[in-house]
Amino acid sequence: MTFQTELSGGRWTLTADGATLLEHTAVSPFITAVRHEKTYKAARGSVKERVREIERIPLAAAERPSADTVVFSGGGHRVSASLSERGGAVRLDFTGADGWAYEFRLPAIDGEAVFGGGEQYRQVNLRGERVVNLVSEHIKASTVLQKAVLPRALYREKRHKDIGSYAPMPVFVTDRGRLILFDTTADGISRFGAGAYAFRFDRCPDALLLARGKSYRELSAVLAAQYKNRQYIPDWCRDGMILSIQGGTDAILNKTAAMLDAGAAISGVWSQDWCGEKRTVMGKQVCWNWEADETLYPKLKDAISVLNGRGVRFLAYINPYLVRDGRLYNLFKEKGWLITRRSGEIYHMQSTTFDAGMIDLTNPDAAAYTKDTLIKRNMLDLGVSGWMADFGEYLPVDCVLHDGDPKLLHNEWPMLWAKLNREAVEEYGKDDVFFFMRSGYLGIQEYAPTLWNGDQHTDYTKDYGLPCVMPASFSLGFSGAPMVHCDAGGFFSFGKMKRDDELFIRWMELCAFSLLMRSHESIRPWANAQFDAEAVTPHTVRLTNVYRALKPYLAQCVDEARNGVPALRPDFYEAMDYGASRDPYSYFLGGELYVCPVIKRKARTRKVYLPKGVWVHFWTGKVYTGDEAYTVPAPLGEIPVFYRANGEHIALFRETAAAYKLQGGAN
Repeated sequence: MTFQTELSGGRWTLTADGATLLEHTAVSPFITAVRHEKTYKAARGSVKERVREIERIPLAAAERPSADTVVFSGGGHRVSASLSERGGAVRLDFTGADGWAYEFRLPAIDGEAVFGGGEQYRQVNLRGERVVNLVSEHIKASTVLQKAVLPRALYREKRHKDIGSYAPMPVFVTDRGRLILFDTTADGISRFGAGAYAFRFDRCPDALLLARGKSYRELSAVLAAQYKNRQYIPDWCRDGMILSIQGGTDAILNKTAAMLDAGAAISGVWSQDWCGEKRTVMGKQVCWNWEADETLYPKLKDAISVLNGRGVRFLAYINPYLVRDGRLYNLFKEKGWLITRRSGEIYHMQSTTFDAGMIDLTNPDAAAYTKDTLIKRNMLDLGVSGWMADFGEYLPVDCVLHDGDPKLLHNEWPMLWAKLNREAVEEYGKDDVFFFMRSGYLGIQEYAPTLWNGDQHTDYTKDYGLPCVMPASFSLGFSGAPMVHCDAGGFFSFGKMKRDDELFIRWMELCAFSLLMRSHESIRPWANAQFDAEAVTPHTVRLTNVYRALKPYLAQCVDEARNGVPALRPDFYEAMDYGASRDPYSYFLGGELYVCPVIKRKARTRKVYLPKGVWVHFWTGKVYTGDEAYTVPAPLGEIPVFYRANGEHIALFRETAAAYKLQGGAN
């Protein structure tokens, strides 16, 4: 990309290959200094901000002391921008800013759609929206209570602006071929208005990167050049489903054996309660003490060997917190390795109804012990092949750390947690071990092997239920995190909000056509349908085998994702025109499959809008012409899926459908 700058009469422009990337005038300045007061209110990781703006000072003057430097000034504020080319993008490095907040203005384009911003659950197009750049818990207690109390017909799905993100990122792409990336960890807000886009951060970013591309693939390559993508999913994961099983050694051995004997393709067992369980008013939770619970899981290492003998791996769970008064909590407290309040007391966070101390990841001794003892010795030496590296988004902005300002580190905290886990894996030297995370920030793809969509509700709502995993996955893909998956079945259940057999099967259908097929028992396993329920088991057997049969194709999707191309892509991805979108809840899996999840209760047909091209219905072989709408059968267990008529994996798809097509028709 070739860029040019021009300063004339106080008007400064930055263009690339003839297209305007940035324009500054005294009337519409590029940078404005903002003084405001901000207060935070946090509850169980969900953060609310109140902002009172006090003063705005436009940096209206622009001067060009050298060919690659522009200085903006006004009202005693002065910010210098040094220009360079980096990996196909124009980079503006900022210096000279003071302690104020800064707002940056970029030109809007009529009709342009904007995507990315990290993980955004409610919708893909952010035009007209307000996007918060603050790592936060996704689930809100008030929403859960509303669903538990109100009749389903009276519940009102939440708007985009009301939903937080575990993994926000200040990076955006548009369907007019623009890439906008702010290199900063600061709290901020982006607004995509009709006349301009405004990006405000609590302190001046280190840099702004701008680029143009003719396709989303081209923009993905530019983004991958800025932040190294080291995501991966081990080959063994694609041998079948990772079953969520809790309850102890006998439970994992017996349930796994039963599913294998039934003919299911099982690659792993994920037991998040390997370290003990904690019953709360919300349900069954994990006892956050990161060592094997000898009462619940006696001889766990031997049990893992038995599983391995049948080709099944064992996965565990860990997060950067320790349950209050547990053995490890007391050890970390004695060592001074827990985050404190300004008074010197331990700063406890609360998960539902119990308290926990937070490991101070900025303390080298605490980080080393967590990595060497809690992960390497307590998990990897045990024979664990993977784990959920949960949380990372709860750091209070008013705590005291061993090193650093918590306000400045809040967004970076998931990165510290991911880096610690990645170092443990790499230092241990086993290349078939991985972990998955829900929280993240800009550049998370360098540390987390894969992400998952966090805690969905066990329902069909578009704000928190099954449908929201599609916009969330698309947004992460546009933001540079190309590998993502979800919990089959969802997690959060309360009162009458619980999954029945149908919802669990529909969720398994989706996951069978994704990069990683993994279930979750939910927070109330006894109230929610599981993979081994009588009516569910036949579908578990079929769908896990479908997933395993697609292994060669999924391996290709993973290879593409390593180059920054998202594995899950929205329907308008190839057209690069949001105007071509007809269904925000269908997706491309790689370049050859088009998947249309069923997102309505009791539906047995699905209206689909096929992208341009010639498509073949996966299960029946019927040929369809794209750029048209069709109503297709959607019997329980057969998600509407189509493959390209001229793709290279046609034989694989035909053989898979022939082997695992439903017998007996719709149900």
